[in-house]
Amino acid sequence: MAFINIKEFGAVEQQIQAVAQPLIESLGLELVHIECVVHNRQKFVRIYMDKPKGVGLDDCVAVSRELGDLIDIHIEDIGPYRLEVSSPGPNRPLKTRADFIRFQGERIKIETHEIIEGRKKFTGILEKTNDDSVTIAVDGRSFDIAGSNISRANLAGQ
Repeated sequence: MAFINIKEFGAVEQQIQAVAQPLIESLGLELVHIECVVHNRQKFVRIYMDKPKGVGLDDCVAVSRELGDLIDIHIEDIGPYRLEVSSPGPNRPLKTRADFIRFQGERIKIETHEIIEGRKKFTGILEKTNDDSVTIAVDGRSFDIAGSNISRANLAGQ
């Protein structure tokens, strides 16, 4: 079971992940997120990746060139699409326990499935990550939020 309770990937995203993950990891990068969206009747496949010192243009170009070919070869029913490869930016999603541990002390945003003390949205400093929950400091108060209650979490940017 995942650390937080977010929507699972659909079939196409799972197929893309199976192709993208080994390539991205072989280049010393981390696959952060995959999106398949339709905008103005055009399908976009968005790949977000990261590394400790940040992703550069050369990283994006290297992944884009190889991944486009791999998707075309291995995923038959994808149809026409536009591939976009980038860093996750200052609002990087947090999905795994390791993500929360890595960004402890940073400003984050959390949305919950259930109401906690009259609210479902929290923006503050990530204080602590436990086995099954996180603690976030918001306006001088600490909230302990179960991972299973988190529907969305990301860095709050600058």
